[in-house]
Amino acid sequence: MNASNSGRQPYLVCLIATVAAVGGFLFGYDLSIISGVMLFLKPEFGLTPNQVGLAMGSALLGCMAGPLLSGTLSDRWGRKPTLIFAGLLFAAGAIGSALPANVLYFDLFRFLGGVGVGLASVVSPMFIAEVSPPRIRGALVTVNQLAIVVGLTCAVIVSYFLSFGEHWRWMLASNAVPVPIFIIGLLCVPESPRWMAQRNRSQEALAVLTMIDGRENAEGEMRDILAMSGEKGMWRELFRPGMRFAMLIACSLAVFQQITGASILTMYMPTVFQEAGFNAPSDAIFQNVLMSLWYVLCTIVALVCVDRLGRKPLLLLGTMGMAVGMTILGLLFHWHTTGIYVVLTLFLVMGAYLVSLAPLTWLIMSEIFPNRLRGKAMAVASVCVWTASFLTAKFFPPMIDFFKNLYGTPAMAFWIYAMVSAVAFLFSWFVIPETKGRTLEEIGASWNITSKHTQSILK
Repeated sequence: MNASNSGRQPYLVCLIATVAAVGGFLFGYDLSIISGVMLFLKPEFGLTPNQVGLAMGSALLGCMAGPLLSGTLSDRWGRKPTLIFAGLLFAAGAIGSALPANVLYFDLFRFLGGVGVGLASVVSPMFIAEVSPPRIRGALVTVNQLAIVVGLTCAVIVSYFLSFGEHWRWMLASNAVPVPIFIIGLLCVPESPRWMAQRNRSQEALAVLTMIDGRENAEGEMRDILAMSGEKGMWRELFRPGMRFAMLIACSLAVFQQITGASILTMYMPTVFQEAGFNAPSDAIFQNVLMSLWYVLCTIVALVCVDRLGRKPLLLLGTMGMAVGMTILGLLFHWHTTGIYVVLTLFLVMGAYLVSLAPLTWLIMSEIFPNRLRGKAMAVASVCVWTASFLTAKFFPPMIDFFKNLYGTPAMAFWIYAMVSAVAFLFSWFVIPETKGRTLEEIGASWNITSKHTQSILK
């Protein structure tokens, strides 16, 4: 056996990535199930458009709170215990929101489950990135995004079958089913070696790295990790020269992921299909089932291409596709075109999103920060994700109603999203660095020099 392969257990890193990605599955399932529930919740409690926006956004408020806890908890407890805690919050939120006496209780338990989503959204991709060899890190972190869309797809299928009896409470309760699998899986995999190195557990960290990538590679990686280790990272370090540029990249991508419009369409897709002429709730949800299967296929394409083509080319391709798709979608609604043309355009928009901003935002966020600051930096960037997501979810229904009342069509909303997508394309072209094939330590060390020099190194 080659010395560099000594001790290597190739399945281990895939096992860790798969287990951690169950957090992504719960994330996608939880935030998607509400799209089917809302078709029944609105008449059940007689909700106004603003109340619909709050009911949709209550989990997203929790998602904003989760990252605020994630930096402290993941640095203090470790990645595994934090994900276990997130799973317990998922379960509590699922059961509580399935049994509400009124919309207030519904919103409170959705908020609680959202805290679990927010925690998992930060810690799952971070955990995967910290155990992955550089050559396949992009693909393994994208497994988390694949799990998100698989969760989303499962939620849509469950919603479809439960919609015939209007069993919206069972839709919500089903959120809790995967939680025991998630927790048992976490108990069976090792902790992040980079977190252990930060906690002065270097021998344990080296043992995990050896199992993942062989003794020779592990020793070289461990030297880099220890060279980058030091005193505990402080919040104020996020605003130092160089690191400010990394924060600009992460926070800007976080906001673009949500305000380009595709993300909010995943939550309101059945409602959009009803606007497009599929009036019956079951018909609208069935169209969403087909769309969700497309999500899975596009995410697999991103997984295959991200370590071959790189992060930046996929971002450019995807944001341009979203701009074109949103423009066409606006035209279709402006011309009052319904049916298959709207469905095909939505396929274009969502496909472009799912090979670019959807997976790559979380991947780049998990790659670009030094080990000792990664938890805190991702917490800040993730707050930006969920703040933008909440505001988009909260104001999407009133915005659609406003443009329909003003112009008789919601087309203007989609044209606004097209313009934002074009801005995201320009940002990706001029600002986003390429991180393909570099170790986390190489990328993290680059921010110690000036922002201008950093950009030239990473591009």
